[in-house]
Amino acid sequence: MLTIERALVDRIVAHARADHPDEACGVIAGPLGSDRPVRFIPMVNAERSPTFYRFDSLEQLKVWREMDDRDEEPVVIYHSHTSTEAYPSRTDISYAAEPNAHYVLVSTGDPETFEFRSYRILDGEVTEEEVSIVEAAG
Repeated sequence: MLTIERALVDRIVAHARADHPDEACGVIAGPLGSDRPVRFIPMVNAERSPTFYRFDSLEQLKVWREMDDRDEEPVVIYHSHTSTEAYPSRTDISYAAEPNAHYVLVSTGDPETFEFRSYRILDGEVTEEEVSIVEAAG
């Protein structure tokens, strides 16, 4: 199960809406081994595409080094789908390289609502997990 603060959900959705119609992407880092998302890190979609995302390789290297320096890991890796449901595509699955991460997808096709879902992706297997949105970590 992913437990995440409402403020972080709001930031992911805001980033997705701001980048629409292109997919948005980013990471929420947390202390090593904690499974607790804390630090929001919006990233650039190097593809600038409404149907595909890819982290910029130099930005990703910088962000991952910074997480290492801070004894953090990517707890959540998120991206948006702009016109399809919040379910990982074959490409999303093939790029899922962090076995401990929660892969969050937010669908922003409807400007009035959004769909927010989380998955574990390991060895090409996708497992949806429950999301608990809390007011503040405790």
